[in-house]
Amino acid sequence: MSAADGYTIRRFTPQRGAWSRLTARDSVVRRLDWVMLFAALALSGISTLLVYSATRGRTELNHGDPYYFLLRNMLNTGIGLGMAIGVLWVGHRSLRGAVPILYGLSVLFTLAVLTPLGATINGARSWIQLGGGFSIQPSEFTKITITLIMAILLAGKVDAGDRLHPDHRTVMEALGLAALPVLIILLMPDLGSVMVLVVIVLAVLLASGASNRWIAGLVGAGVIGCVLIWQLGVLDEYQINRFAAFANPAFDPAGVGYNTKQARIAIGSGGLSGSGLFHGSQTTGQFVPEQQTDFIFTVAGEELGFIGAGAIIFLLGVILWRACRIARESTELYGTIVAAGIIAWFAFQSFENIGMTLGIMPVTGLPLPFVSYGGSSMFAAWIAVGLLQSIKVQRPMSA
Repeated sequence: MSAADGYTIRRFTPQRGAWSRLTARDSVVRRLDWVMLFAALALSGISTLLVYSATRGRTELNHGDPYYFLLRNMLNTGIGLGMAIGVLWVGHRSLRGAVPILYGLSVLFTLAVLTPLGATINGARSWIQLGGGFSIQPSEFTKITITLIMAILLAGKVDAGDRLHPDHRTVMEALGLAALPVLIILLMPDLGSVMVLVVIVLAVLLASGASNRWIAGLVGAGVIGCVLIWQLGVLDEYQINRFAAFANPAFDPAGVGYNTKQARIAIGSGGLSGSGLFHGSQTTGQFVPEQQTDFIFTVAGEELGFIGAGAIIFLLGVILWRACRIARESTELYGTIVAAGIIAWFAFQSFENIGMTLGIMPVTGLPLPFVSYGGSSMFAAWIAVGLLQSIKVQRPMSA
């Protein structure tokens, strides 16, 4: 190559850094966990079909437009994917400085739900109406900010090389920060989100290497807290009835037990291969309430059968498997803790949502990650994917 080829020399000259930037971009693309990404995209695609099936005939919900929820679900997925790309571009390490601000904002938004800005949907005051048919559920984003703020505290001294494990004072500070939004959400009351947050906190502590005495103490405190919540009447009547229906499936079959009864009928009628997409009698007949959100799994069970429902569980399992690999291979405790919190969140919420449609878990109103309709839950799930991808991409090449 002669020096006269000025264009070539200028383009690839190391002093200009063009080649290094190209190599860096190529490295990021190669190091992405494409298996996880394709699994999440597949679940979001399945979600769009199931949401459309559940809502195309619901004129009281779709304002006479059968494609209303389909288009909104596609929009939510696109925005969520954009958020994941944004998180990946910024990087989970670079976000550390902004985490205290994000945590403070999530607490303020969660607290705002208890003010006149909050809206009650399905018995829970968990939403803020934004107008134009849009709303936000701050508790979904609290799952992320609690994970991040606790990870910063618990991993700070360990990653700096000052300690092998978080000390007791650090653990107390982390638990104090987690307790504030948990108590606010409990006042809504949104028991399902509280359960998820408690599981996240336990997983984060386990991943941090904190003393087992803290784990045992939290479990004991949780048991005592459940008893006090029940005795002090913190729960609303509809929540108590949900637990009664779970303990006794024959309890109030025309009332609070109606949802779970119809859900089991829908799933059971699907058999091995289902009745066919858009051809489920339970779904078409609108027998299952909240079928596009809390009970979306019943659409898959009825119309796609055991094979289709099993495919959803398999894809969720793939995401959890890849997340476990990322947590295990992270070279910093901070990344391991963040991944562990996300794993616990996705695993528990998936088990609870699918379990309540099968009658093996109480109805709590938790969405199925990547599948249930809802902007807040979709955004939060994709942000979590962005964090996991960032943890994997930013590992040293030798890791």
